[in-house]
Amino acid sequence: MKTVAIVGIEKNLKHYIAAVHGLALEPVVTTAPAAAAACDGLLLPGGGDIDPALFHAENCGSTDIDRPLDEAQLEALARFVQAERPVLGICKGHQVINVYFGGTIIQDLATAPAHRHLGEAGDNVHPLIAYSGSPLYDLYGGHIAVNSAHHQGLGAVGTGLRVIAAAPDGTVEAIVHDSLPILGVQFHPERMCFAKARPDTADGEPLLRHFKNLLDG
Repeated sequence: MKTVAIVGIEKNLKHYIAAVHGLALEPVVTTAPAAAAACDGLLLPGGGDIDPALFHAENCGSTDIDRPLDEAQLEALARFVQAERPVLGICKGHQVINVYFGGTIIQDLATAPAHRHLGEAGDNVHPLIAYSGSPLYDLYGGHIAVNSAHHQGLGAVGTGLRVIAAAPDGTVEAIVHDSLPILGVQFHPERMCFAKARPDTADGEPLLRHFKNLLDG
């Protein structure tokens, strides 16, 4: 069975772990880049905000920062980039990919209320537009409803990355690398699939299976 490293704190990762099991893959939860690098694929999960110092900015809205975890995720990503192996970034993980490739983060979106988690009501939901010629477009078509639970977004896009989907307010919702098997999404497919599938969004399973297919080469 192929393995997927999930670089994060296990108590926060139950939906990611369940989604990886749903794909008939073995999740390996770790904060050790070397252990992650021994796996077939890398999943960078959601979480708190990235330390702004890592994209050469002052803190002007970032919260819940875990610098050691940021560094572990960036180092794990570096190893997968070097090995040219598949990476999926979700929410914060999507932003980690952008920072690794030299991009920046908008630390508090002007339209954050349209994207934030709704507390007891759960995830927000909004549409996005997927661009023709992208994996998202091939999987879902040009218009997709997705869940949302963030207040930050991509600013300048990193070198080698291409935007493949955006929300109506322009927030970047998905990126791919031009030559490497790397995909980042701002939404949460792990909370849109299998037992967590919901009627008001697209099914996250096809996107996750796309990631699995990358592992199969």
